[in-house]
Amino acid sequence: MLKGIDSRLNAEVLYVLAAMGHGDTLVIADTNFPSDSVARATVHGDLLRIGNVTAAQAVEAVLSVMPLDTFVDDFAARMEIVDEPDTIPAVQKEVQKAIDAAEGRPRPMVSIERFDFYDRARDAYAVIQTGERRFYGCFILRKGVIGPEA
Repeated sequence: MLKGIDSRLNAEVLYVLAAMGHGDTLVIADTNFPSDSVARATVHGDLLRIGNVTAAQAVEAVLSVMPLDTFVDDFAARMEIVDEPDTIPAVQKEVQKAIDAAEGRPRPMVSIERFDFYDRARDAYAVIQTGERRFYGCFILRKGVIGPEA
């Protein structure tokens, strides 16, 4: 156990978050996402897990140590519902609240069509599978920077 580190973040996840650089992307996936096969195509190559938590809880834990990119519009993305791209289900609203809380201001996620989301996920640095069982609990986060101390 480490002081000041969210206990939901295991050693493997912390290692990957620290290894990622500015602009690298991280997938937070629900239990139905093809996480293992997609993770094999990523830079890290192995699936990471934060089980028994919702997507919002996983995002909250990740954002407690990882900044989001401030230079791009796609700093965070959600998977669109098939044939309903403007519908935002509860799971996505919860993740949006976690992002807004971490950022200290509203910063809306972009939406990505399902199959485009899969393609982008394969290009990510890593995939974290959560215990989220609600549909469309899949997100991509882009890592930002931590500036020098004043």
